[in-house]
Amino acid sequence: MSTSPPSFPDLAGKVVVVTGASRGIGEAVALGFAAAGARLVLASRKAEGGLTAVAGKIQSQGGEAVAVACHTGRMADVEALAARAKEAFGGVDVLVNNAATNPHYGPLLAAAEGQWDKTFEVNVKGYAHTIRACLPLMKERGGGAVVNVASVAGLVPHSGLGVYGVSKAAVIMLTRTLAMELARENVRVNAIAPGLIETRFSEALWATPEMRERALRSIPQRRIGQPEDLVGAVLYLASDAARFTTGAVLVIDGGQTLGGAY
Repeated sequence: MSTSPPSFPDLAGKVVVVTGASRGIGEAVALGFAAAGARLVLASRKAEGGLTAVAGKIQSQGGEAVAVACHTGRMADVEALAARAKEAFGGVDVLVNNAATNPHYGPLLAAAEGQWDKTFEVNVKGYAHTIRACLPLMKERGGGAVVNVASVAGLVPHSGLGVYGVSKAAVIMLTRTLAMELARENVRVNAIAPGLIETRFSEALWATPEMRERALRSIPQRRIGQPEDLVGAVLYLASDAARFTTGAVLVIDGGQTLGGAY
């Protein structure tokens, strides 16, 4: 069968839901989609402040965006998020699961039960909840794409990030399992696994000179990633350019996993 090559990125008019969109990776990804002509439904736990600022930035540049307060660990919140996407733009084409938390830094077995619960509530169950809520809207439109933000901490053990790493390993298996289960619905499910990215979320890993030097020694490119370094990969996985790609985990780490964990 002969098919014409897709344009990249073919995202004009697509409706994209981005969680954790108030800053950092989520903000950069949202702005990238807006630049590609997509319409954005932006979510974070609080709408005021950062999230409304990101939506306003997109709108000021001629794009379309709405901001929705949503705790992705709560099914009622993600159902309301999907309903808002339907109300604002008629459905959902792409979901980027980016919202995450990391309440424990230290030895894995030192984490309290509440820290385990909070981590998995947001980082794993939150992803599943949001996919479940958006899936019917994707099916109404003939299919869609999910991009989950995992981490190299889900591939290689990292000192102090044990609970977080276990949750991100779960995200990778969630991605692969749903890619298999949803393929016949024409819904592709892929993930990116970023290395160390310079955001407020990861500040404890790069803010001090000692920690920064330790991190840089483990990254062959000898630099810490920026949120913008992830945008092209996410847009690719969301677009028709990746139409034969599902269940993939794209590592974006400056070679960090080649040189060992920090």
